[in-house]
Amino acid sequence: MTAFIPQFGGLFMTLLAFVAALSVIVAVHEYGHYIVGRWSGIKAEVFSIGFGPVLFARTDKHGTVWQIAALPFGGYVKFLGDASAASSKDAGAMAKAEADPVRLRQTMHGAPLWARTATVAAGPIFNFVMSILVFGAIMMTQGRVAEPLSIGELRPLPAQGVMLEPGDTLLAIDGEAVPAFDDGEAFNAFTEGLRPAAVLDYTVLRAGSQITVPGPHPLPPIITQLAPQSAAFEARLSVGDVIIAVDDNPITAFSELVDIVEGSNGRSLALTVWREGEVLPFTLAPKRVDEPQPEGGFKTQWRIGIAGGLAFEPGTERLGPIAALQGGVGQTYSVVENSISGLYHMISGAISTCNMSGPIGIAQVSGAMASQGMSSFIWFIAVLSTAVGLLNLFPIPVLDGGHLVFYAYEAVTGRPPSDMALRVLMSAGLTLILGLMGFAVFNDLFCP
Repeated sequence: MTAFIPQFGGLFMTLLAFVAALSVIVAVHEYGHYIVGRWSGIKAEVFSIGFGPVLFARTDKHGTVWQIAALPFGGYVKFLGDASAASSKDAGAMAKAEADPVRLRQTMHGAPLWARTATVAAGPIFNFVMSILVFGAIMMTQGRVAEPLSIGELRPLPAQGVMLEPGDTLLAIDGEAVPAFDDGEAFNAFTEGLRPAAVLDYTVLRAGSQITVPGPHPLPPIITQLAPQSAAFEARLSVGDVIIAVDDNPITAFSELVDIVEGSNGRSLALTVWREGEVLPFTLAPKRVDEPQPEGGFKTQWRIGIAGGLAFEPGTERLGPIAALQGGVGQTYSVVENSISGLYHMISGAISTCNMSGPIGIAQVSGAMASQGMSSFIWFIAVLSTAVGLLNLFPIPVLDGGHLVFYAYEAVTGRPPSDMALRVLMSAGLTLILGLMGFAVFNDLFCP
């Protein structure tokens, strides 16, 4: 029983994190449909978070029922004239509305084409806007690395004799001048060229004087991020851990760890880890991972699922609202680009279809990100919001993108598709979506 309690607690937190993340994203998405529909003159009858039996409901002054239902795995807005959450036409309601031009205008199916298009497109757009604002807010809160590179705070490391101090401005390491941090190519080449060693000589500017003091390798084998469902996460490594040896061979630079993992061919590795002054043993086997490349496409590598970082938190400067929003737009675009590229490469067979996760996998990632702190969890919600917005734009009937295709057809031909064609297409779209969901759940259960 005592062994079961931690597992139950972990499962509960995973479900709670998943429901919280999904509820926020669904609420934003559906509110986009609702508010733009209301602005466009379309009456919303029901705004629901979740499906099934209603747990709580109230009616506002506009006559819209706001409710929370028992199954928190989605939501919907039912507009006047809709027969279901998928916005299929209620023939009876529409027949009654046709006798009253004012009421007909308030229905989803009797509204002008522009109003219907704006209402449907608003859901995904609100998801993207949410992602941009969240990414931008996080970037503005965290700031950006100030130039020239300086030390904001030293990370706990096992290296002895370190004499660096917060506020030191880095001029050179091991006799090599430190390039600008925002010149990623030059800085990466600089750190890769440094010899692996526990302690190196740092030339710093301190209180107006240039001095040389000992310091750790700037990129030690420290864990600054853990990927959910990775070998390191499953082995219960933690952010802040420093890997000091692999198979009893000491390492002092993150690049050494990367070389060992990439050359492992998936065999188990024995890690010696320094954690807050304590030395602990871990064993894990790297997993094959399909990684997006800056130039496009994917590359398959052996990975244990950790990210490294500097031996210190660099000094930062405030990021203005405009720069933060630009960063938010860039991050959102990156998620969209990588998602589309990943889908294309899965369809073409270039990478494994196991890269597609279903609700179980997303729930596991939700719990893992929540366990790493609120900032990581909020960042994940923004990523998932972008993914939900993109998915809903796919031209599949029952999704928003499918409705937009119908509206484009109507704009070109001057008439909507027939009710029979809509029923057939909606059924086909629902079958496709359910098939994809089943495939994704299969991946969750059986992919390594």
